[in-house]
Parts: sequence; C-alpha cells; structure tokens
Amino acid sequence: MLRTVTVPDNGPEREPDRAQHAEVREPEACEGGQRSFFSRQFPSTARGARLARRVTVRHLDQWGFPPMSDTSCTVALVVAELAANAVRHGRVRSRNFLLSATYETSVRRIRVEVSDACPELPPVDPSSPAGDEESGRGLVLVDVLAARWGAVPRTPFGKTVWAECDTEPTAFGGR
Repeated sequence: MLRTVTVPDNGPEREPDRAQHAEVREPEACEGGQRSFFSRQFPSTARGARLARRVTVRHLDQWGFPPMSDTSCTVALVVAELAANAVRHGRVRSRNFLLSATYETSVRRIRVEVSDACPELPPVDPSSPAGDEESGRGLVLVDVLAARWGAVPRTPFGKTVWAECDTEPTAFGGR
C-alpha cells in the first residue's frame, strides 16, 4: 500500500512557505521478510540536512531501532554526511534534495539514497584530507560505516548517492 502524505508547515525546524511531501509505504512482504520505505524532499540548506537526519531517526525508531542504538546512530551519521554533501556539492538553485530509505528485514539492511540535481558524481575512492583541512571527511566516514556505497546518474538530471548499512537484530521479533 502506498500513501502520499503532505506534512503541514509548522514548528521551528520547517522552512517557511514550503510544504514537504513524504511518501511512506506500509511494511510489505518481500522474500523472507518485510520491507519498509520512506521518501521525502528537503530544502538544500543546512537546516534541510539536519531535518533529514532527524526524520530518519524517527523512522528508524518506528522500525525498531531506538535513537541511541548502534544502527540508528550509524544510519543517522550516514544520512547526515550524504545530506550535507547534497547541500554543499550538489545544490542547484531552487532544487531540493530527495532522501529515501528502505529497510529489508530478511537481509537486515537499511539502504539510504540521497538524490540531488547536480550530475557530478563523487569520487569512487575517497581519500582522507590533510590533517589541517576542515572538511572532506564525509565520504571517508560513509566508506567506513556503510557495508557498501556508490553513486549513479539520475534521470533526467542529477545523481543519487546511496549507502547500505547492515543492522543489528531488534527486540521486535528478530527483525
């Protein structure tokens, strides 16, 4: 079952005058387990990147991974880095970035995808910056934390950077 939800514009974490659209699918059966999914657009701003991380942590909690669990902290950090990269390197004026996450219980894996409007793909083998550099460690962190990650061109324009994180078992029936 697929629902499209319009989230009202309220609270200090919201961008003014912009309704955010979220797509949430009820858990659906897949081979050997269930699949849960959410997708949402965020403004290409620092606030949008923070909000993406917070929304992800809320969904992970609903999927059985409390906010302080290893899985939640790992996925939140991966989302924070990919969203920050989308804002910093993939920003195209008046274009949002799209965050999607899928949890497959059968393989105990969470896949995160962040899509932006810039077609330039990130380096396949990120290198650590010099010790005195203030930035440039995001993809190095993603490379360490995720089981695998990559980037693909997005049709009709832009790119999607994805990462897959393995999960620990949860207290809810061995999800």
